[in-house]
Amino acid sequence: MPVELKAGPGRRYALQMTHRRSFLVVALAGLLGVAVACRTTPEAPSPRAAIDRDLLDVTVPRLHRLYAEKTYTVTKVVQWHVDRIDRYNGVYGAIETVFRREALAQAAREDAEAAKGGGARGSLWGVPIVIKANTSVKGHVTTAGWEGFRREGHELVAPQDATIVAKFKAAGAIIVGLANMPDLANSDTNRSSSFGRTGNAYDVRFSPGGSSGGIVTAIAANMAVLGNGTDTGNSIRMPAATSALVGVFPTRGLVSIAGIAPLDWLLDNTGPIARTATDAAIALAVMAGEDPLDPRTADWPDAAQRAPYEPYLKADALKGKRFGVPAFILAGDGIPFHGVPVSVREAAADKLRAAANTPLRPETREMFMKAVEALRAAGAEVVMDDGILPASFAKTASRVATYAYLQDGTNRFLAAFGPAEYHSAAEYLKVVGTPLFPSSIGAEDTFRHLGGVRIDQRSLDTDPDAERTYHAPRRAMLSAYLEPLDRLKLDGYVYPAIQMPPPDETMPQDGHVSGGPHSATSWVNMIGVPAVVVPAGFYASGLPFGLEFSARPWTDGDLLGIAYAWEQATRLRKPPTLVEQGLLPVTPARESRAGQVAGRD
Repeated sequence: MPVELKAGPGRRYALQMTHRRSFLVVALAGLLGVAVACRTTPEAPSPRAAIDRDLLDVTVPRLHRLYAEKTYTVTKVVQWHVDRIDRYNGVYGAIETVFRREALAQAAREDAEAAKGGGARGSLWGVPIVIKANTSVKGHVTTAGWEGFRREGHELVAPQDATIVAKFKAAGAIIVGLANMPDLANSDTNRSSSFGRTGNAYDVRFSPGGSSGGIVTAIAANMAVLGNGTDTGNSIRMPAATSALVGVFPTRGLVSIAGIAPLDWLLDNTGPIARTATDAAIALAVMAGEDPLDPRTADWPDAAQRAPYEPYLKADALKGKRFGVPAFILAGDGIPFHGVPVSVREAAADKLRAAANTPLRPETREMFMKAVEALRAAGAEVVMDDGILPASFAKTASRVATYAYLQDGTNRFLAAFGPAEYHSAAEYLKVVGTPLFPSSIGAEDTFRHLGGVRIDQRSLDTDPDAERTYHAPRRAMLSAYLEPLDRLKLDGYVYPAIQMPPPDETMPQDGHVSGGPHSATSWVNMIGVPAVVVPAGFYASGLPFGLEFSARPWTDGDLLGIAYAWEQATRLRKPPTLVEQGLLPVTPARESRAGQVAGRD
């Protein structure tokens, strides 16, 4: 594989490789030695020490105080974050498209409004945020990490904002860019055909997880204050865990997913990722709400905990709480992604479940047990019992089958958020001449020929098998999830967010390039219950460990309160030290776009 070493922009270096898919293993272990950072200590002072001190890891309330005191203008704050992107994005590859001119223009408008003594400000006024690249922003290409949506002359230019983007804008947030992600979110790590690889902010050699890896690296590296993640099997929570961030998976239906390119629309969700529970609570309040474009948001029960969520944030919220530890997660029992249809015989289903097993690594178990002791010290009770969500729960969950409806979800998205020339998978094929990404249309052989059964694509609304394939198994699974909460009077569950530490992507893992790290948490998506990940310490390597809580549907406020109380009791998060140059893999796509990205907006 020919390798050419050449200087990149801003005194950074890059590896230009001729094969897009082969840029990770050969020679990188030695080359990346210069990029290792002291991962848990603050950055050294610079000539801009005052503004760096004020804005590094700034929270939304703190930023608003700085604005109120007229310490900084919005333009100054946005420029500082854009400068961070210029300084570090060439190394970390977090942001695919930078909205430089657009963000600064919006900042100038907000400054002008402030100078005139304008009216009420939104809760995210003047806050720089980053949006995941599968989330529609009007007038910009929704790449979803896939080169096929960037094909010249056939780009997926969003005709309107995704619902959450419109809400962010209405709240005064300023979007600084679209974050990199793997193709159509279909990976546990963060390598895309559209832009390339994203590195972990705590050590660029390691994976930030996927598919919200660009989002978490951008936020951890202070390229933005917060952002939205999307999650089909772990993709908010697992990347948040790798990067010492708070990641919120809301009750499905609390937040609209309209305008987000789907992976599996029956499992997909979106929620905030931030550095603190307070910022996550503020962002979730902005994102939440009913939306006619997403029918699931019309089903709020009267008991649903609604915004604002800040009143739920109490430092003593852990006292007296009871949490159960799911036995199947500690055992590493697997739940196949997209589930196994009831038409697959039990013997074949057992083999598929066994293949999905993900053992809990010893070092991760050790970190989890330390977190359990910290919970107990904070006044919570943690119940560990083999009868709490045992292997039978994983078996029940595995029968919630969704793969037959993938193309249905894609067509629903394109109908409202596709470009003028195509509004369905069939129209894309006709216009472009090649099909959509395989996972978008249910064309992956490993899933459409499952356990000896062929799975054809169908519409959920008209499929006569939808009740026994999806709806009934989902109800059974939710019942099994709630049973220990009722029987043992638990407030929720607690477990490791990932089954292992983030892997080193310069070295083969188990004989091949890592596609991980991996979790055992996709079951949360299958029933749509709320979950939150919090920073919970660091491995001996200096890489973060994340702890996950889940609870009853529609108790999102209580869950944020638990996250806040944990944060206040432990204060385990530490910011990364970043590097400005290193020898990094850069795909041809990312290298060719360097000039475009710098000047687009």
